[in-house]
Amino acid sequence: MSTQRGKTPQRTGLGSRFTALLTSTAFANLGDGMVQTGAPLIAIHLTRSPAQVSLLTAAAWLPWVILGIPGGAVVDRVDRRHAQMTALAARIVLLAVGAAIAVAGHLTMPVLVTLVLLYGVTAVFAELGEAAIVPDLVTRDRLAAANSRVLATQTVANSFLGVPVAGLLVTAGMYFVLGVPAALGVAAVLALFIGVRGSFWHVQAPAADGAHRGGLAEVTQGLSFLVKHPVLRPMFIAGALFNMGSTGYMAVLVLWMVGDGSRMGLKPIHYTLLLTLFAVGAIVGSIVAERIIHRVGEVRMLLITFLGDSLMLLVPLLAPHPIPVAVAFAVLGSTNIVGNTITQSVRQRLTPKHLLGRVTGAGRTTSYGLMPIGAVLAGVVGSAMGLPVSLAMGAALCLIATAFLTAVLRQRQIDAHELPADEPAAA
Repeated sequence: MSTQRGKTPQRTGLGSRFTALLTSTAFANLGDGMVQTGAPLIAIHLTRSPAQVSLLTAAAWLPWVILGIPGGAVVDRVDRRHAQMTALAARIVLLAVGAAIAVAGHLTMPVLVTLVLLYGVTAVFAELGEAAIVPDLVTRDRLAAANSRVLATQTVANSFLGVPVAGLLVTAGMYFVLGVPAALGVAAVLALFIGVRGSFWHVQAPAADGAHRGGLAEVTQGLSFLVKHPVLRPMFIAGALFNMGSTGYMAVLVLWMVGDGSRMGLKPIHYTLLLTLFAVGAIVGSIVAERIIHRVGEVRMLLITFLGDSLMLLVPLLAPHPIPVAVAFAVLGSTNIVGNTITQSVRQRLTPKHLLGRVTGAGRTTSYGLMPIGAVLAGVVGSAMGLPVSLAMGAALCLIATAFLTAVLRQRQIDAHELPADEPAAA
C-alpha cells in the first residue's frame, strides 16, 4: 500500500478483535499509569533518600535494556496473543503478592524496587506482543488508524487517567496502588481471551539450504535486520536521538516550571494540569492521523512532526507563560501520536512478520537505553551551565535528528521496500 500524498483509500472496519485488543490495552495501561506514578509516592513514605528513590526509575527501564532484544525473539517464537496473556497473568500475580505484603505492613524499599523491576519484565513481553499482533488484526490499509488508536489509548489511560487515580489510591492505602492494577490486569487478560480469537504464530520456516540458526543468531537477527535496512536504519537513528534529547529536556523541565525559585513559578497542581494536555493532544492526533497521513504523505508528515515537536520544546524557554506552554503541550501530544503512528506503521509494513517482535525489541532496547543517558546529561549540564542551556541542548538534539532524517529519507525508498500485504489472521 503506497501512502504517498493523495486520495484517502476506501476504509474498512478495524473489526471486533482489534476493539478487544484496544480494550485490553486500556485496562493494562491504566494499571501502568497507577504503578508508575504510585511507586514513587509509596517510596517517599518509606525513605527520604534521593538515591534509593531514583532506583525505581532505573528498575523500570532496566528490563528493556536487558530483555528488549531477547524478548522480541521469544515473541517471534510463540503465539503473540499467548505472550501477552502470559505476561499480563504474571503481572497479576506479582501485584497481588505486592498488595498482600503492603497489607501485612512488610513493604520496604528493596521489596518495592524488586516489584517495579519484575513489573518492567512483564511490560517488555506484553508490549512487544501487542505491537507485533496489530498487523494480524487489521488490513494493511488501516494500519495507520489502528496504530494511532493504540498509541492514543496508551497515552490517555497511562497519563490522563492513571496519574490522578494513583494519587487518590495512595491516600487510601499503599496496597490499593498495587491491588487495583492487579484487578485491571485480570480485565485485560479476559479481553484478550474472549475477544481476540485466532492463532498468531509466525515462526520462520527452515532455511532452504538446511542451515540452522543458533540461539544467539536468532536473537540478534532483529537488530541485524534493523541496522542493515536502508529505510528503518535512518528512522531508528533519528528516533533514538530525538528520544534522548526530549527525555533529557523533560527531566529538567519541572525545575524550570515549578516552585518559587523556578522561571515560571507554577504550583505542582498547575504543572500536572498542563501535562494532561499531552493526552488531550494525543486524542486529537489519533482522530486525524490516518486522514492527514494519506493527504500529506508519510515522509513529509513525519518530518513535519519531528520539526513541530522540536520547535514546541523551545516554547517554555522562549515564552515561559502558562498559555503558550499549554498550547505547546497540546501540539506535542498530537504530533507525537501522528509521528509514532507513521514510524510504527512503516516498521510493520517493511518487516517480515516472523521478525517483527525482534525488530521492535531491538529498536526499543537502544532507544530506551539512550533515554536515561539523556536525562543524566541534562541534569549534569543544567547543574554546571544552567537550566536554559540544558533545555536548549535537548531541543537542539531533536533538531539535529530532524535535519538528519530530512537529508536521508524519501518516500520512494519506503515504497520500494514495502513487503506484500497479507490478510489478517482468520478469527
